[in-house]
Order: sequence, then C-alpha cells, then structure tokens
Amino acid sequence: MARPMLQFTRLDQKTPAKRDADIRRRDFDEIYTGFTPEAAGDQASRCEQCGIPFCHLHCPLQNNIPDWLMLTATGRLEEAYALSQSTNAMPEICGRICPQDRLCEGSCVLEQSRHHSVTIGAVERYITDTAWEKGWVKPIRPVVEHNASVGIIGGGPAGLAAAGRLRAAGYQVTIYDRHDRMGGLLMYGIPGFKLDKAVVQRRLDHLAASGVTFRPGFAVGKDATLAELRRRHDAVLIATGVYKARALGLPGADLTGVEKALDYLITANRKGLGDSVPAFEDGRLNAAGKRVVVIGGGDTAMDCLRTAIRQGATSVTCLYRRDRANMPGSQREVDNAIAEGVTFEWLSAPEAVLGEGKVAGVRASRMSLGMPDASGRQTPRPVPGSTFTVDADLVIEALGFEPEDLPTLLGDPALTVARNGTVPVDAATQMTALEGVFAAGDIVRGASLVVWAIRDGHDAADGIRRYLENKAAGVAVARAS
Repeated sequence: MARPMLQFTRLDQKTPAKRDADIRRRDFDEIYTGFTPEAAGDQASRCEQCGIPFCHLHCPLQNNIPDWLMLTATGRLEEAYALSQSTNAMPEICGRICPQDRLCEGSCVLEQSRHHSVTIGAVERYITDTAWEKGWVKPIRPVVEHNASVGIIGGGPAGLAAAGRLRAAGYQVTIYDRHDRMGGLLMYGIPGFKLDKAVVQRRLDHLAASGVTFRPGFAVGKDATLAELRRRHDAVLIATGVYKARALGLPGADLTGVEKALDYLITANRKGLGDSVPAFEDGRLNAAGKRVVVIGGGDTAMDCLRTAIRQGATSVTCLYRRDRANMPGSQREVDNAIAEGVTFEWLSAPEAVLGEGKVAGVRASRMSLGMPDASGRQTPRPVPGSTFTVDADLVIEALGFEPEDLPTLLGDPALTVARNGTVPVDAATQMTALEGVFAAGDIVRGASLVVWAIRDGHDAADGIRRYLENKAAGVAVARAS
C-alpha cells in the first residue's frame, strides 16, 4: 500500500514490539520482534523528507535514509533494499546494533521538534530482513575478474565490508582471522540478544558464495608473517580491531574473580554457539549464582550486565563515575538493562577491589561533576566521606579497549604504529607507511562503532582498488608518512 509522507502529524512514533523483560532475561534471543509490513510502512511515512536530511549527514555511512524511507512507505521495498545496501555492506546488522539515538535518529528533525524521530534503525532492519526472506540478496558477481589478490587480516566488520567491496570490483580476496569463526566482535563480542549469530552467519555465507576465501584459525605473525602475506598478495589490509583491555589499575585488581569484559563476552557467545568452554564450565566466567559488579559505562559494559542477568546472577550492579546523561553507551541499552533488573550506581568510582585471595566486594566513592575536561565532558571528583562497598563474587572490567602490539603480533617490526598503538594511514588512500599495506577500522581510529568500521572498510577497499589500478598503470600512490 502506497502511503503519503509527512504523516508525523497523524501517526505517533512506535518501535517494534519488545519481549517482556521477565521473559527475555531468561534467554539470549533477540529482544525486538521486528516490524510488520504495515508498521514499517506507517513508521517510514512519518519522515518529513527534509530539505537538509540531518539523519543522512550524521550517518557515518551517509546512508540515503529519506529516500529508502519514502520507498518503504510507498511499497517499493525491493528498491528500498537496493538503495540501502548500496551504501552499507551490512544494513541488517546496523539496523540491530547501531546506537541510532546518538546518530541518525538523534539528529532527526522530528526529534528536535518533539514529534519523536522516525524509527530509522527498525525500518532498516525490516527492509533487509525482508530482502533476505524474498531472495533479493544475491551473491556478488563481478562484471570483470582480476588476477590481483588482496589479503585481509581480521574477519570483523571492517574486513568483511572491505571484502565485499573488493569482490564487487573483481579482485580475489582472502580473509585471515585468528579465531575459529569469522565475524570478529559481531560473532564473539556482541551478545545474541542484540545480534542473533544466525544473522552474522548469513552474511558470512553470502560473502563465501560471492567468492571470498576464509582462513579461520590463522594467526598472522605465527602461521605467516605480514611480510609473507605481502609476498603472497598484491595488497594487504590490516583490520584487526583493538582487543587489549584497558587495565583497572586498582588495589586488588589481581584477585581471583576480576575478569576482562571481552573474555567474559567471548565465553558467553561461544557457549551460546554450542562450544565446550572450560572457563564457563568451571564457573570462572559464568555469572550463575554470583553477585556481579561491572565497572564502566559503555555499550560493552551494558552487554556484560545484561549477559550476567541471563546467566542467573543473584545481583548485577554497574559502577559508573559520571551520571546517566554522560554515559557513552546507548540510552536504549541502559533502559533495557534497568528493565531486566540491573542496578546502576551513578556517580560512583571504584577505589579498590576487596577480598582475601578472591573477590568479596568493591569499595567505591560517590562523585560530583566539575568542570568539563578536554573532551568537553564534566570531570568527576570524589565526594569526601562518601565511601561505600558493593558485595561481589565477580568483577568485570569494561573500561574500553586499546591496540595490541601490532608489529610484534604480526611479526613485522617495519610496520609503523602511533604512540597509542594505532596504525597511521594516508587519509586519502588508507595506505600505511608500508607499500601496498592498508589499514581500516578500530586499529586506525581506536575503539569505535561497528558502523564506523564498515565505513572505514569501504574507504580502504576503494583505496586498494585505486592502488591496484595505478600499480598496473605504473602510477605511484601516496603512503602514510
């Protein structure tokens, strides 16, 4: 059914149905059921079709959001899918996990005018899920096949996005990943209640059917050095992400029961995929029957909190040194965590982990917010005499991630890295200081969002394509200095 646009004056914002918190906290199934065709069309028709589409401008991928909303509202769904996937390698994934409230929806003119934003992410998910169901998603078939090959180190969102774009251009692509499954944090870092692993596997199967070669369980630096991959391929893309956890740095942080967020999440996801995981079976990375404290306020912290609830923790508490308004994570995730039973101790900074040999609790102080720091966020300061203790059997550090020692990891000391461990690249080409070696995603920009990794993967693929074309023509390409 074709609908007129600008229906925000007649239709209220509605999100897809969400499973009841008391039910969803017992399993790892996705909590949103998705739009019906009627609801998707109605919600898309609320779009104001702005002359200056701020949703588009604030999307890292520059998605043509008003256009595919209009196509959805007017019943032209296959065209909506074609437009959506033209700028986004994984729209069904972004529709599920992007923090739209901080990006496109938060910038929607309707949101600013208090009519409440168009539910862009949910419509995006509906469009692509429908495309899969209808068989509109076809394997990539390049018009011309090239003999030149590209090796990609890392099977996460940046590497996958680059692989699809390079295959569309006709290049031979091999992805190497140290884990036994492809997908990176999409597979192992994000819980199933936010991103069903079947959705990730479906995209991986699509790339395999498109001619991308996967080499899981391949540790570059051990099974082959970066230099060896450079000899094997005409270009190499480093898309390893950042996996090194920021240290808690508190007294007692070495006690048994203090664990890193990514170790905890990988274990939970492996268990959900049916793997036998000793660290889960012996209880070390299993929250069942435990008092859990998560330190941090980002999306990874929210994932840990909500995973602990589902594993049967007796209590789950988040310690965050600023207030809710200053949390870096999605506010929707905070709402979901609260509904599922998480306790938030806002303006609370840990001072020490307590216990004799093993964790017994966390001592913290109340904080007040002072002047803004260099990033513009208010600096937290301890409130004198406000110390309190939260009992704990499991403390999870969710303070963010940093790059690993990449030259050592990849077995190539010639690779240049910045002081913070990221890999510098030429802004126009995405090439590193090494000829024919490119980099993309978190290993370049630092820990960030999946949508930015996809954008970087696209840009790197374009840089590699130009490099290979120019190399064949004998033209030099700029490298990072």
